[in-house]
Amino acid sequence: MSQLNKVLRGIREASRIALGKKTAGRNLTVFPDDVFIVSYPRSGNTWTRFLIGNLLSPQKPVTFANVETMVPEIYLFPDRVLRQLPRPRLLKSHECFDPRYKSIIYIVRDPRDVAVSYYHYAIKREWIADKYPIDEFVRRLLTAEFDVRARWAAAWDDHVLSWISTRRAKPGFLLLRYEDMLQDPEQALSDIVRLLNLNASDDRLSRAVELSSADHMRDLEQSEGKHWLLTKNTRQDKPFVRTAKIGGWRSELPKQSVAEIEAAWGEVMESVGYKLTSGVSPMVTVNQRIVAG
Repeated sequence: MSQLNKVLRGIREASRIALGKKTAGRNLTVFPDDVFIVSYPRSGNTWTRFLIGNLLSPQKPVTFANVETMVPEIYLFPDRVLRQLPRPRLLKSHECFDPRYKSIIYIVRDPRDVAVSYYHYAIKREWIADKYPIDEFVRRLLTAEFDVRARWAAAWDDHVLSWISTRRAKPGFLLLRYEDMLQDPEQALSDIVRLLNLNASDDRLSRAVELSSADHMRDLEQSEGKHWLLTKNTRQDKPFVRTAKIGGWRSELPKQSVAEIEAAWGEVMESVGYKLTSGVSPMVTVNQRIVAG
């Protein structure tokens, strides 16, 4: 039965490609004037789309009903549809380094908070059950199992390194930390304005931030989440927009999970400004885990 299912999936996939229904993803046609909002999943990408959309279209605020027409996600539409959009295009991506991307807003978030957010998102998508142990989820997350399932196929450290090691400090690349964005969203939006070569008054920046607040987005999700392409086939009792806060991992992650994340990704975490707390040598912990099984 397992082999039959694989064959059937292959047939369905081939049919989608033949009919032009396969979503673009990494096979997107990239134009030189495209601007990409890129991040590892659960790092603030959708919030950033709201911020930019509300800045560019103050008379027509962004909602979950129209965000995909304003800043579409490359995993929700076929390439033939995205090719027809007016240029320059603003696009959401979770891809690792792609040399075709010339203008990038890259968002990085503390992976300990990412792990918590991804855990709840996996429950929402019914990849795991309600009571699934978060420590086991973290172990699977460290192997990129869920990333492979979602087809962007890179663990957090690989994703971050793929961009900052190739593009950091180069023209056309803006690195934003989610935590800094939360503390001063207007400054982050000002940085984005400079990358996009736009002019925006302080009032316009403030208005975009107000329209993109977590509370406002939660209210919109309540009424529109069941229709949004990304969430309409997911559990409606589990929110997509959660706490939007810094350091929630301290109360939700077991100490062992924190140590495992810091052991696996600690060097990259420190390189982008996240302090380690476990006090355990990453190499020792990794080696111990390999020896243990």
